[in-house]
Amino acid sequence: MQDRDDFDHADEEPHPEGDAPGHDLIIVLGVFGEGGLAPLAVLLGWFLSWSPLRDFSWDLGAALLGAVLAVPPLVAMLTLLRHPFGRFVQVKRFFEDELLPLLNNSRWGDLVLIAIATGVGEEMLFRGLFQPILASELGTPAAVLLTSIIFAALHPISIPYFYVMLALGVYLGTVCVFSGNLLTSMTCHGAYNFLLLARLLRLHDPNRPMRNPIEALDSDQSIDDHD
Repeated sequence: MQDRDDFDHADEEPHPEGDAPGHDLIIVLGVFGEGGLAPLAVLLGWFLSWSPLRDFSWDLGAALLGAVLAVPPLVAMLTLLRHPFGRFVQVKRFFEDELLPLLNNSRWGDLVLIAIATGVGEEMLFRGLFQPILASELGTPAAVLLTSIIFAALHPISIPYFYVMLALGVYLGTVCVFSGNLLTSMTCHGAYNFLLLARLLRLHDPNRPMRNPIEALDSDQSIDDHD
């Protein structure tokens, strides 16, 4: 017969380490899903006779510039999440109810991997391949806009989120054009994702609660509650 203590322990939240396989799977899927866009860009580029790294060059200054340029969209996104208006409340709900619970057990290294995967994979495909090919046919402004529409359409969370991703796509496309180096938009995109998630997940707080990554946040909890 089970002791009462056994029943009491059964009601306790699982230790974070016990959730590791589920959390690890989420990170692996995220990293390979986003990072897999890089070889896809290379494959498509081979068919289209266009290298997605044609405008890429290693340059520390370009990389640092990209990190600095991540600040404006970061501030804009955090402001939108704190003060959503109209249908943009759906964007905040997506972060609170779906994205953040999946990543809640993340550590710094997890976010670094996700940032690198998204920065390299998505930028190679969109700003390294689609945008310059379209620019050669339609001109740069149209190419930036059309590439951004494709970029946003592949993030089909909601209509408001589409507009957010459209704005981010136009920003990244403009950064790539004016910098002349794909590395700048890569580091801008990666730094934006890393800083946004690190801020929302409160990785700087050693006392933040750890949850099962497939459990949603409590209905009465919001992004604003952690300040």
